[in-house]
Amino acid sequence: MSALGRYVQAEGSSLDEVLAKVHQHRAHLSRLMNAHDATRLILGLLYLSRKAHANPGAGVPTWSWLLGQSAERGSGIRAAVSKCLSHWLPAADEQDPDMGTRSLMPVPPSGSEGSLHTLIQAIGSTQLVRPLLDHCLRDLSADQAQADGSHYFTPDDMARLMVGAAVPRDGHRVLDPACGSGGLLVESHRYVRERVGLDPTMSLLGKEQHAHTSQVARMNFAVRGITAHVFPPGDSLAEPEPEPCDIVLANLPFNQRNWALDGEAEQTRRSGLAVPVDPRWPEEPPSRGSANPAWIQHIAHALAPSGRAVFLMADQMANSRQPVTRRLRERLLRDDLVECVIALPPRVFGQSKAPACLWVLNRDKSARPGWGTRDRRQQVLFVNARRAFEQVPDSRARRLGDKNTALILTTLAAWRGLSENGATASPYNDAAGWSRSCSTKEIADHECSLMPASYAVEAADPERDTRSRVEQLKLELAAQLGQMRVLELRLLDVLEEI
Repeated sequence: MSALGRYVQAEGSSLDEVLAKVHQHRAHLSRLMNAHDATRLILGLLYLSRKAHANPGAGVPTWSWLLGQSAERGSGIRAAVSKCLSHWLPAADEQDPDMGTRSLMPVPPSGSEGSLHTLIQAIGSTQLVRPLLDHCLRDLSADQAQADGSHYFTPDDMARLMVGAAVPRDGHRVLDPACGSGGLLVESHRYVRERVGLDPTMSLLGKEQHAHTSQVARMNFAVRGITAHVFPPGDSLAEPEPEPCDIVLANLPFNQRNWALDGEAEQTRRSGLAVPVDPRWPEEPPSRGSANPAWIQHIAHALAPSGRAVFLMADQMANSRQPVTRRLRERLLRDDLVECVIALPPRVFGQSKAPACLWVLNRDKSARPGWGTRDRRQQVLFVNARRAFEQVPDSRARRLGDKNTALILTTLAAWRGLSENGATASPYNDAAGWSRSCSTKEIADHECSLMPASYAVEAADPERDTRSRVEQLKLELAAQLGQMRVLELRLLDVLEEI
C-alpha cells in the first residue's frame, strides 16, 4: 500500500472513531438535556474548532485555549465552553450584534463535564470536520421535535434534485425563504463550484423564521467556509422580496396556519374597507387558513425576468377543486410560469408523511443559453415519480437515492434540451407511467390540474392497474384528510371573526 493509501485509510479510521465518540456522547448529553439542544451544542463545538482563532496574547478565548481547558479535565469546562461560545457565535442581526443568537445556544448542563472533555478532544483530533457537521445535521433532521416545529432539514438527495432542477449559475442571486439549516444553499454552492472550478461569485441568501434554526444555518455556512447572508429571524411572508432573484429554492412548511396578512391590511379587511394591494396577489389575497397559496405567489413574485424556482408543495395545491386554488393554478398557467411538476414518493423529503410534488416555475421557457435548446413556452412537463424510492438499509425509512435522482434530472434535462460539456442534448420522448409533456391548453381542459398522475398514465395492465388504483386511493385519502383539516381551520377563522 502506498503512503497516500495508508494516510487515507488512517484518516478514515480516525473519522469512524470520532463519529462513534460523537454519537456516544450525544446520547449521554441527550439524557441530561433534550436531544435537539444536545446536537446544537455539538454543532457549536464544531463551529468553534473552525472559527475560534485569534492572535496570541489577544486575551480572547480560542479553540486552542478550550482544548487546553479540556486536557486539564477540570470542573470548569462547562463555563469555558459557554465563554467561548458566547464570544464567537455569529450574531443574528449584523446591524445590532447585541441582539444576536449567542444567548440561544443551550448551556451545558451539570453532569456533562466528561462528555464535553471527550467531545472537544475528539473534534480537535481530526481535520475532517464537515462529515461530523453532516452527521449532526442528520441527527437534527431525524429529531421528531424538530419536525413538529415545521422547520425541516432537506435530505441530501432531495437537495441535489432541487438544485439540479433549478440549474444555478455563477453570479446568480439565490434565495431560500425557509432555509432551515441552509442545506439547499450549501448544495447550490457545491453545484456551481464543481462546474466553474473556483469559489462561486453567487449571492446566497437565507431567511428563517425560527431563531435556533437560523443559528444552525449560520454555523453550517461558517464551518464550510461558504459566504452567505442569513437575514435576522423573521417571517418571509410578511412582505414581498425587495429585489428579484435568479433562483428560489424552498422546502416549505405545508398547510401553515399561523400566518396572516400584515396587521394594517388585516385591520382594513375586518373593517370592510378595500385591502391595500400587495404586488404578490393583485387579484385576490390568499386565505389565512393555509399559507400554501401565499408561498407559491410569494415565490413567483420574487423571480427575476429569467428566474427559476423549485419548491416542495402539498398535493392538494396541484389538484384541489376549490375555486380559489383552481384560480391560482389558472393564473400560473396563463402567465406560463409552470415548467415542471414532479410527483414524489411519500416520506422522502422530511418528516412529513403528506404526499407532495416538486414544482418548478420558470419566467422564461424560451430556448436560451443556460436553460436549454428547446422552446417550451406554453408547455409543462409532468413526471410521475411516486414509486421512485429505495429503502434505507436496516430501516423503514425511504429515500430517493442517487439512481432515482439522476433519472428525474436526466428526464428534465432532455425535455429542456440541456446538456453539459458541449455534448449533444439527449432526445426527449414521453414515457408511459413516467413522464409526459403537455400543452397549457390541454391542462386547462383538465380543470388546470397539475397532478402528474393525471397525465403520465401507465399502459393498461389489470394487475398493475389494481395496485396503482390502491396506491392512488391511499394518496387521495391522505389529500382529502389534509383538505378537511384546511377547511376546519378556515371555519375556525370565520367563527373567530363573528
